[in-house]
Amino acid sequence: MANDWATFGADLHLELRGTRLRAGLMDALREAVRSGRLEAGTRLPSSRSLAADLGMARNTVADAYAELVAEGWLTARQGSGTRVARRTAPRAPAPSSPSPSAGAGRGRPAAPAHNLQSGTPDLASFPRADWLKAYRRALTDAPNEAFGYGDPRGRPELRAALAEYLARARGVHARPGRIVICAGFVHGLTLLGQVLRARGVRDVAVESYGLGLHEELLRSAGLGTPVLGFDERGTRTEELAGLDGCGAVLMTAAHQYPLGGALPPDRRAAVVDWARASGGLVLEDDYDGEFRYDRQPVGALQGLDPERVVYFGTASKSLAPGLRLAWMVLPERLAEEVAAAKGAVDWSSSAPDQLAFAEFLRSGAYDRHVRAMRLRYRRRRDQLVAAVAAHSPETRVSGIAAGLHAVLALPPGTEQATLRAAAWRGLAVQGVNQFRRTTVPATLDGLVVGYATPPDSGWQGALRALCGVLP
Repeated sequence: MANDWATFGADLHLELRGTRLRAGLMDALREAVRSGRLEAGTRLPSSRSLAADLGMARNTVADAYAELVAEGWLTARQGSGTRVARRTAPRAPAPSSPSPSAGAGRGRPAAPAHNLQSGTPDLASFPRADWLKAYRRALTDAPNEAFGYGDPRGRPELRAALAEYLARARGVHARPGRIVICAGFVHGLTLLGQVLRARGVRDVAVESYGLGLHEELLRSAGLGTPVLGFDERGTRTEELAGLDGCGAVLMTAAHQYPLGGALPPDRRAAVVDWARASGGLVLEDDYDGEFRYDRQPVGALQGLDPERVVYFGTASKSLAPGLRLAWMVLPERLAEEVAAAKGAVDWSSSAPDQLAFAEFLRSGAYDRHVRAMRLRYRRRRDQLVAAVAAHSPETRVSGIAAGLHAVLALPPGTEQATLRAAAWRGLAVQGVNQFRRTTVPATLDGLVVGYATPPDSGWQGALRALCGVLP
């Protein structure tokens, strides 16, 4: 005879916490079937009874039952109730060697429990309510033509709003006609690489440390990527004069990625002077320029010469990368060519999302959000600095107080050992040398710590794990 709920309910041990109640109930029932606590043919309680026992909505239980029926774990028949499905016993697998993930405690690192990798904001803080308000207002006011193919440069409403915001917040000189909306920095760099190569540019210089992907994109466009030297003051921009045939340089001037310094004023002036004298371009990646904690943010390099600097900005760090919203502010002579290159492939960014972001900017919601996140990230960084000072006084936090990551300078020769220790403790973190160009000597050891990524509930645990691996 099939078992009823009373005979196995005590063994199920449903522990459902948080907001994912349906998922938790489904996981518990699957595990009960796998483990044999719920035998085939066992009748489950009605959705009303189980909902009352667990203190959840009846619809939550009914939806969980329906999904498990669809997956084949349960069956439901009129008059017979919901029961555990009868399943054919699987054939015993042939003996094989253990998988790489098996036995993490027997000679293998644990799976990451804490994520301190750089490049991602606090996604839980995305301003959903304010974004929804902006989206509704934008859709209500949107002209019918906004839902067509449109201008490859992007919606005029967003370009106008960005021109005002960038002038006020980042010192960028921009007119809407010079702005091209793209789906991220990588998208923008890909388009510009194509245009530069078509114009006869041979080389685009890069910094000694940076994302390898960006260097690969330039090379895929047929461009060489000579590397500029680096010292305690940052990128050695004076070396540009000795690079024959170099038509542009890619830089993170306001907050060097990943080492975290700001390009000093004399080198900022030098790179613009080089561009003027040589006819070259400066490609300025202002990826997190709004987030400076010890002073007002340094203005964008573009303000020194709008005709020689291409300014790249993005909502990926300030809001969320999933929006796929970024922008280029281009010199007059390049704007049409880049727009044509973009239009020849696709338009990429959703017009309704662009309209919503324009409304978000105009309403002041973006400024409020950036201010709130600036305070949040500053607290995180302060807590990181204090924890490192308390647990490892010989470890120095380098770089300016800005952005979404910090660099912990390690004793020479200790980076790889520290990364291995982090993996053992389930901590995902990056080493400085992961970002070093292959032609640059390995003279620095350090960790690149993204303090924006962990949720509040995991932040203190991530800090403890980090401090536990420092030499």
